[in-house]
Amino acid sequence: MVTPELSSGETIIQWVWFGKVLPFTAGSIIAVCLMQLYEGVPLRKALGFPYFFIYFSWSLMFFGMVETVWGMRQLYGFTASGHSHYALTGSFFNPGPYAGYLAMILPICLYHYLRVPEKWRYLCKSLKIEKITAAVAGMLILCVLPSTMSRSAWIAAAISCIWVAYMHRDKRKWNILWRRYKKRYILWGAGIFLILLLAAAGMFFLKPDSALGRLFMWKITCRAIAAHPWGCHTGFACAYGGAQSLYFASGNYAAWEERVAGSPEYAFNEYLEFALTYGIVMCILALFVIFGCLWIGVRLRRYGVCGALISLLVFSFSSYPLHLPAFIVAGICLLLACGIGDVIGKYLILCVCLVVWLGGYTEKWTQEKDACRDWMNARILYHSGAYEAANRAYEKLYPSLRNKGTFLFEYGHSLHKSGRYDESFECLDRARLYSNDPMILNIMGKNCQALHEYKCAEAFFLISVSRLPGRIYPYYLLAKLYSEPNYRDKDKFEDMKWNVLNRTPKVHSTAIEEMRQEVEEIAKNWNTDYVEH
Repeated sequence: MVTPELSSGETIIQWVWFGKVLPFTAGSIIAVCLMQLYEGVPLRKALGFPYFFIYFSWSLMFFGMVETVWGMRQLYGFTASGHSHYALTGSFFNPGPYAGYLAMILPICLYHYLRVPEKWRYLCKSLKIEKITAAVAGMLILCVLPSTMSRSAWIAAAISCIWVAYMHRDKRKWNILWRRYKKRYILWGAGIFLILLLAAAGMFFLKPDSALGRLFMWKITCRAIAAHPWGCHTGFACAYGGAQSLYFASGNYAAWEERVAGSPEYAFNEYLEFALTYGIVMCILALFVIFGCLWIGVRLRRYGVCGALISLLVFSFSSYPLHLPAFIVAGICLLLACGIGDVIGKYLILCVCLVVWLGGYTEKWTQEKDACRDWMNARILYHSGAYEAANRAYEKLYPSLRNKGTFLFEYGHSLHKSGRYDESFECLDRARLYSNDPMILNIMGKNCQALHEYKCAEAFFLISVSRLPGRIYPYYLLAKLYSEPNYRDKDKFEDMKWNVLNRTPKVHSTAIEEMRQEVEEIAKNWNTDYVEH
């Protein structure tokens, strides 16, 4: 759910809505059970949930139609999108998760369409409604999904829908046709395989740097996993940032890796990120549970929810769906709908409602949402340069937002601008746990330099250089550090000067020209400044 008064990408509003819906859901379940008992339904059947997967499938199809209508309104300008850089985001903040959500629903639509026989005159009214609804929902999704430009979602939708169609095949006719036209099918299969290879190449060249960037992220994440095979208690951002710094510091890397490197919030691969955060053993156990539920669903012929789960698993291979509440809730419900929800569906939902209510999570989420809204007001003071007023506002919000990297960076930078270097250093040191942005290291180094701790400042600037070697700003900071009267080093200064003047930035700006002019001015007046001091 996108909220204009909150920052782009903020998901707390989804948890707030989740907390609001749970009591209504629990009340509905209890009411249905009481009605069934009143009507004479045995207690065992009243407390069971034999049709959980049907209810959930229809719910997802309904949400899918709502999302597609929402997206079409955005495309035609009737509704604002959730991100200023993208026209199509649905109720999400980015077209990637939006496309992944639609790709997860598409195989369910296909399942409900294929499972109903084609002989319309023999169908009851409910089956006709089911087939028409599934067809409408599927067509709406197919109208919107290509416009999202999400290759991960396209692949997830294609694989899951092909699997659902394959599971609905007539095995007897399939075997007869295979024996009769075996050579022809082999030729067709080879042709389709070549077309798929060309399509894969086309998707790669559609956004090549994006694809290379994800490959590089997976490579660094694997190196971080090797360093933390049992999990990293400090979290993904800290472990990934350290691994990337060590990799570039070694000097053994390709030019394209420096070009596509960044400071990602996610690994864009849920399996690798889970293994890094919680350990390889826990990742294997989680996959064992997931594939166990999938196997149960296939045995029970629940191909729709199994296809949706397959789509989510494929999408998770190159995106970050499990960082969003909508996917977390949908993923858990899909696992239940595969079979185990028949027994524990109602119990689990009621237990979740009880835990959320007694644990005070709804109140906590509401407080965090209000704090995020106040943060947007404090950000106005921060960007306008009213740092003292911003510090007072950030200080009040710190208890609620102390686990958000962006908030901690802004607070630490504001403290730095106010001359409160020790407090800024402490705040930014915590921010490193939640963000691998090298600007955090730059400001920490500047804090040390202002406190005349030059060796410490140099260490932070060098880590920032190794984090993203393509950035010019840390070279500029090192050049200024080596020109300090108490820490002068002509050779190191000349080295940093060369990097500032000769490195090609990703995006050219006036700030880079100003840094280059300042470094040249320092070099020009080097001997004069030294005599004066």
